[in-house]
Amino acid sequence: MSSVTSGAPAAGSTRVRGADLLRLSTLFVRTLREDPADAEVASHKLLVRAGYIRRAAPGIYTWLPLGLRVLRKVEDVVREEMAAAGAQEVHFPALLPKEPYEATGRWTEYGPNIFRLKDRKEADYLLAPTHEEMFTLLVKDLYSSYKDLPLTIYQIQTKYRDEARPRAGLIRGREFVMKDAYSFDTTDEGLERSYEAQRAAYRRIFDRLGLEYVIVAATSGAMGGSRSEEFLTPTAIGEDTFVRSPGGYAANVEAVVTPVPEDVDYADAPAAHVEDTPDTPTIESLVALANARFPRPDRAWTAADTLKNVVLALTHPDGRREVVVVGLPGDREVDLKRVGAAFEPAEVEPATDADFAAHPELVKGYIGPQVLGPNARREAPADATVAEGEVPERHSVRYLLDPRVVAGTRWITGANEPGKHVFDLVAERDFAADGTVEAAEVRAGDPAPDGSGPLELARGIEIGHIFALGRKYAQALGLTVLDENGKQVVVTMGSYGIGVTRVLAALAEANHDDAGLAWPAHVAPAHVHVLATGKDASVFEEAERLATELTARGVEVVYDDRPKVSPGVKFKDAELLGVPLLLVVGRGLADGVVEVRPRAGESVQVPVADAVEHVAARVAELLG
Repeated sequence: MSSVTSGAPAAGSTRVRGADLLRLSTLFVRTLREDPADAEVASHKLLVRAGYIRRAAPGIYTWLPLGLRVLRKVEDVVREEMAAAGAQEVHFPALLPKEPYEATGRWTEYGPNIFRLKDRKEADYLLAPTHEEMFTLLVKDLYSSYKDLPLTIYQIQTKYRDEARPRAGLIRGREFVMKDAYSFDTTDEGLERSYEAQRAAYRRIFDRLGLEYVIVAATSGAMGGSRSEEFLTPTAIGEDTFVRSPGGYAANVEAVVTPVPEDVDYADAPAAHVEDTPDTPTIESLVALANARFPRPDRAWTAADTLKNVVLALTHPDGRREVVVVGLPGDREVDLKRVGAAFEPAEVEPATDADFAAHPELVKGYIGPQVLGPNARREAPADATVAEGEVPERHSVRYLLDPRVVAGTRWITGANEPGKHVFDLVAERDFAADGTVEAAEVRAGDPAPDGSGPLELARGIEIGHIFALGRKYAQALGLTVLDENGKQVVVTMGSYGIGVTRVLAALAEANHDDAGLAWPAHVAPAHVHVLATGKDASVFEEAERLATELTARGVEVVYDDRPKVSPGVKFKDAELLGVPLLLVVGRGLADGVVEVRPRAGESVQVPVADAVEHVAARVAELLG
């Protein structure tokens, strides 16, 4: 990683031939001994305590000099690899007009997740959460021929999203820095090449940064497109759950597709029958009663024999609220992230008492499919007065099934009366649905969709996401070019994002101990932390000389030159700041030696005369 080499020295630093010498006596930093009250994860705690960031508002942070140095180094790696992949940098404003987002439908689709505002003339604007529309319009404005393509352009820009619950510091905030790149091609084959080039660039970026990562299949969601992959860095505090199989399958949990069982022959199935099942509002109580009063001849009833019907409420971007019911085996729970991805851009939550009051046919604890979806429509009263194609209001609840509920499967489920359940209700024979939905939780041991073995679950932080967008945005905004035959063709696009500030937080999560941060050399705010410990003037004079000479060699140095601070405090601050190599000038100076040690590791005594050469060589080794 190259040092910062241009411009005037920053306050708190001295510029000597190509590197900054940061002096703690004047550097704008204040370390804290206690964790901030609102911090939940290590990266948040340590970045605040070490003086890298400060909270300005929930999910919004001020960057201090040390934090900015790390952030810029991450950006430098991104820029270098984007250039190597043939991408060119541009920069858009963060404040954008409404009209392009209205043309693609996302002004409404984003719902409450974007910051909207008006200017003094009452014109609508937004703070950009992402820039697909602006990239598309820019290329439309400047390019008109297939000869201009392929093209990949990118920016590193601040984004804004009105997160309902900002958390974990930089990992989920309302303001964040993102690298977003977009490719433009005339053919699907061209898009595939551009996609693979960016995918390879992402691998190089995260390899250089030293971040462990897993590439997983993902849903495209509101972005659209034919292909989507996430880059996740595994960590127990990650918000994303992903799965892996021994045979190499990997996917975000939202993208896991349930293997569909074969249909079951139900020719000999008994007729459905309603039984009294008092005091059984839960799956557990129902199974216990079924085994006690209606035992099976072949085996005991289990929760997997019950059909649980879960009532959800969707809030659509236009504000419309819709109640839907999801039917799934009773041994599974609904995963709100999976069902949220299935219903995107609508927001999903459990139904409220008000939702149940609006649908009296839904009897809590005893809901069955007979009053839902197509079952309700075919059972609608003959005298119901509705227009052709309409559904009576009281029978308007959509019904969606887990893919495991296939034709011929037999179930115990609600009879839509308190204290009653239906036994031997057969799918397809006795009830139908409006469709299927991937809503059930994925569990460890479930089969991989591709047959590559049982799944294991892990958690991770999303650090990158790539999409083969296709023609969605180009079509909506009229981006076409003339092909070789003079015919107008719609351009096909790819979108490729890296959360730069989130990457920094992920690096902090992966590189710390109980004492503080422990940055990799390529992104650390400096390469060496020089400590002058003691009161003798000779210690400070020698520390100053070593710091200056290292700086002249291109080594980035933090020099703790504070004259009235105890060695204990200086060591604690050095551990907290996390610079990879420490050079301690102290009592050993009387014997002609100084101490050199990695941030976490064994120290060595080095003759003063050899110290600069020794440390410079260690830094070169760390930088690879």
